[in-house]
Amino acid sequence: MGNTDILISGAGIAGTALAYWLRRAGFTVTVVERAPEPRPGGQTVDLRGAGRTVVTRMGLMDQARALSVDQRGLACVDASGRITARLPADSFGGEGIVSEIEILRGDLGRLLYDATVPETEYVFDDTITGLDQDDDGVTVTFEKTGPRRFGLVVGADGLHSVVRSLAFGPESDHVRPLGVYTAWFTAVEELELDGWYQMYNVPGGLVASARPGRRAGEIKAGLSFRSAPITYDRRDIAAQQDMLARRFAGAGWEVPRLLRAMRSASDFFFDSMGQVHLDSWARGRVVLLGDAGYCPTPLTGLGTSLALVGAYVLAGELASADGDHRIALRNYDETMRPYVDQAQQLPPGGAAGYAPSSALAIRLRGLSMRSMTRWPMRNLLAAQFAKAGDIALPDYGLPAVGEQPASSTGAGR
Repeated sequence: MGNTDILISGAGIAGTALAYWLRRAGFTVTVVERAPEPRPGGQTVDLRGAGRTVVTRMGLMDQARALSVDQRGLACVDASGRITARLPADSFGGEGIVSEIEILRGDLGRLLYDATVPETEYVFDDTITGLDQDDDGVTVTFEKTGPRRFGLVVGADGLHSVVRSLAFGPESDHVRPLGVYTAWFTAVEELELDGWYQMYNVPGGLVASARPGRRAGEIKAGLSFRSAPITYDRRDIAAQQDMLARRFAGAGWEVPRLLRAMRSASDFFFDSMGQVHLDSWARGRVVLLGDAGYCPTPLTGLGTSLALVGAYVLAGELASADGDHRIALRNYDETMRPYVDQAQQLPPGGAAGYAPSSALAIRLRGLSMRSMTRWPMRNLLAAQFAKAGDIALPDYGLPAVGEQPASSTGAGR
């Protein structure tokens, strides 16, 4: 790459992690983000397996642990709030459904962002509108700022990636919907959670959940439902909330309180669940990272691991390829593909296991959950959770925070 300027679209976990490692390798990095600032709040994400190893190699694990949310584990409840099944956080060596280290998405993103400034240029409140590739680089046009030239463009902009649409084609060609729609938001409510991530199922494929936030009196709430494809305006939050209110009317448990809190939540977010599948994550000088290239869905609990590991591998391969981005992107695909393929395998039951459609299915799911720490369920679930660490991470020799970054791109593998 004669031009070592790299543009990353998306300042989420994948984008900021990549910016971190690229700067350690000596690249010049710009990140463009549609939001006006780093996105705060959000739900908790897991630090597990190889993702935890990457954060450790960054030298940020102590700070991540200090930001982690104190949760006892996952508990299923009935309409009266009685716990019917539970799985403690220390099950499966601290890497079960609720892992030992759970951190709010915004907190992890901010930690990574802070580790990249001032070495990284951030352009907020803007987005890419066009990509024009040639043999020497990519001319990028933006919604608000003037065109710029880069040696490589990375799409780390999530399930609905703009970069993927521009370089690889329409979303419908690459996103496989699971038939689940979910809203996440923060509620300031006095719910008696006793430290548990509580989940309540209602026949018809409805799921309501509440878990402790990091701050006192803060609840991280979720409302999900299974459905055939629906059409909605992604910008019309009020209409999305009206739809959820209709779907969850009369649902019981703490749902009425959650619905009231939903209306005033400043971080309300609604989206469909889907997996992203592509035969290749690179098209010329454009490459995809994290959810943009291989979203596994929240049901796997591995999206954060894929983002962190993918960022580390992509940066490491670019640093090791002696300036040939084609070799780097091929090696990135070869290293990540087996890990991604395993991570995208849904846990037993898939969407139906998460949001059962009948009262009988809900009872059977509770029974299976009570059996998770016993044979044979334990072996099945242990294999699922072990996927987070099922990759041999290369040592690219990239320095961590506090160490001197490479003066040029050429770190050894």
